[in-house]
Amino acid sequence: MSRICLFPGTFDPVTLGHKDIIDRALPLFDKVIIGIGSNINKEPMFSEAQRLQWLKEIYADNPKVDAVVYEGLTVNCCRQYGANYILRGIRYVNDFEYEKAIADMNRMLENNIETIFLTCLPKYTSVASTLVRDVLKNGGDVSGFLPPQVNQTIASLCKKTSGLKKI
Repeated sequence: MSRICLFPGTFDPVTLGHKDIIDRALPLFDKVIIGIGSNINKEPMFSEAQRLQWLKEIYADNPKVDAVVYEGLTVNCCRQYGANYILRGIRYVNDFEYEKAIADMNRMLENNIETIFLTCLPKYTSVASTLVRDVLKNGGDVSGFLPPQVNQTIASLCKKTSGLKKI
């Protein structure tokens, strides 16, 4: 049986913290599927197509990584792609409490899918997509928090517009 994991999130935008978790998970799994979840409770800054493109560009040379967009339950996405693990990144203790509750619910929905937690490297503890979006909306420099592919797109968009809205 292959060790396939799904790393779900909104990735709005993809950060170096996300990349760190994915890169450190690669030796643990045969395949890592990055699942861009559609969350009806969130209004994203970047379109699903843009986020998917970033992830495919970042991992273009790695056949062990794929990225997909999905709606609905994460366990259903796992079933669809044959993932028997869910990967989650943890920055702080309160992240663990929240993520454990979700992991417990997912286990009740599908007991064959295990959640694996990886703690982020200390230098990425404060890198959160929400904070990056706030800095972007207020004209700040986010280049130190994002992969080059994302920085390139954002720099290009900032030149074309006077500010960032949903892209």
